[in-house]
Amino acid sequence: MNEVDHFRSLENMYAAAPINQIYNPIMTVSEGASQIEIELSEKFHHSGGGVHGSVYFKMLDDAAFFASNSYEKEVFVLTTSFTTYLTRPVSKGKLTAVGKVVNKNKTQFIAEAVVYDSDGNEIGRGNGVFVRSKLPLNQAAGYGA
Repeated sequence: MNEVDHFRSLENMYAAAPINQIYNPIMTVSEGASQIEIELSEKFHHSGGGVHGSVYFKMLDDAAFFASNSYEKEVFVLTTSFTTYLTRPVSKGKLTAVGKVVNKNKTQFIAEAVVYDSDGNEIGRGNGVFVRSKLPLNQAAGYGA
């Protein structure tokens, strides 16, 4: 499989994940990078009227994860640790997360991600460590579809 087909397969895999039926995200993958967009709604709010931190985490982790998996064509990668910083509250509009790999070696990937609001303001950031699993990508739902 060539790189472009691998990137499109990762995008299909992401879209096929059952959890994404809740968020309806749009993702693009390129070498060492990914971008995810989610349109916010009140169903993502905590009782104080702002977006729950789990939405920030999901976008940041997913963006960093898929940036990492862009380099791995055989197996699914796993998040082994992820640190999240919530820097600004948001309640409406579109969120965009941008992930990029900042270091890779034989055993792990280190990736960073930043999430922005509709006005381009940074509202959160995170970084994580990702390792190769034993799950072949061709067995992951949606990959290659």
